[in-house]
Amino acid sequence: MNSQDIRDKHKQYLFPAVKNFYQEPLVISKGRGTTVTDMDGNTYLDFFGGILTVSIGHANEEVNGAILAQLNRLSHISTLYPVESVVELAERLENITPGNLKKCFFTASGTEADETAVMMAQLFTGNIEFITLRHAYSGRSMLAQSLTAHSTWRALPSQIAAVKHALSPYCYRCPLKSTYPECGVGCAEDVDELIRTTTTGKIAGMMVEPIQGVGGFVTPPKEYFKIVAEIIRNYGGVFISDEVQTGFGRTGKMWGMDHYGVEPDMMTMAKGIANGLPLAAVVTTGAIADSLIKNTISTFGGNPVSCAAANKTIEIILRDNLAENAKSMGEILRKGLKEIQNKYPKHAGDIRGMGLMQAIEFVVDEPAGDRTPNPKAVSQFMEETKKRGLLIGTGGLSGNVVRISPHLNIGRDDVENALEILSDSFAALTV
Repeated sequence: MNSQDIRDKHKQYLFPAVKNFYQEPLVISKGRGTTVTDMDGNTYLDFFGGILTVSIGHANEEVNGAILAQLNRLSHISTLYPVESVVELAERLENITPGNLKKCFFTASGTEADETAVMMAQLFTGNIEFITLRHAYSGRSMLAQSLTAHSTWRALPSQIAAVKHALSPYCYRCPLKSTYPECGVGCAEDVDELIRTTTTGKIAGMMVEPIQGVGGFVTPPKEYFKIVAEIIRNYGGVFISDEVQTGFGRTGKMWGMDHYGVEPDMMTMAKGIANGLPLAAVVTTGAIADSLIKNTISTFGGNPVSCAAANKTIEIILRDNLAENAKSMGEILRKGLKEIQNKYPKHAGDIRGMGLMQAIEFVVDEPAGDRTPNPKAVSQFMEETKKRGLLIGTGGLSGNVVRISPHLNIGRDDVENALEILSDSFAALTV
């Protein structure tokens, strides 16, 4: 098949909802390190990494070696039998997660991990009602869609009435029409009233992303999570950090919540954990883990091959200090994005993020001050960056945010090359 054959068959045989980037979708056939190549022989610098999943580069030789070695020994057996790579990963996660997080449960996706975390919070506390944030994204299952606060990602009305959505700490579009820091982080304080007015006053917990991923890399004020965690615990709930996108060094620290000085009671993680293989985990305290007394299993959760990939991926992240690299390369990326914003203020409304998790929010004529979302500019911008050989992502409730998230071991030359392409693509905008 050629690339057009594959595009045609994708359209013919997959759900229409399985959408692709670009007017003419790219058919990626191979990847190596920081680049991918399509079936027509065009090479692209990948600054989205499978939605922050290919954390240390495509076809990483060390990770591939660990995968093949495990595959040649044992590909699958289920959690009914202890397996070396699985318990090795559980021990590794216990060692690198904060506070008293001691016990792991593995699943095949972030959606399942988030669902498991909610269930564990409910079992542990004996309470049902649960808090999450507006602009949050938790996955595609029925519960995950109820946790999610994006109409564009909800196929059906919320099926879980016990889920309540708090105000997002979205400073650029403050729901309280205030300005940070004069606002006193009122969005955090509002969680208390949300609980007192929309719940029974007894909650199971709250799940938050340290930086809201699909929401457009919304980055809360530094005080936000300390205030919120205290409120949640005062009402008997557990505080859960959803590190599916922010974990494993992406933000310049090992965990996104590390930036806020808060130790969660539970963490979920996926995406970058295994450099592209399907794997997710819930890590929590012994007491919370003990609250599940019924039988449970995740058939492909903790698959030996995925766990072998995760062990090697995490080993490399720690060995090569890639969290620090994400911080330093992120500073270069952020400085360059701010320079682009100053050069092209009409469309670049906000630059935000941490480490190698940076975003540009596109607006209509920003100097006018109305901050009207501009998804049309994002669509054209994506085409312009594609033409110049750079892959990036999109996000935000209105689809007006560009997400930039290269591999954790990216180098300065690639960052500067990407910034040049981004600048040239801004210059080409006509909308």
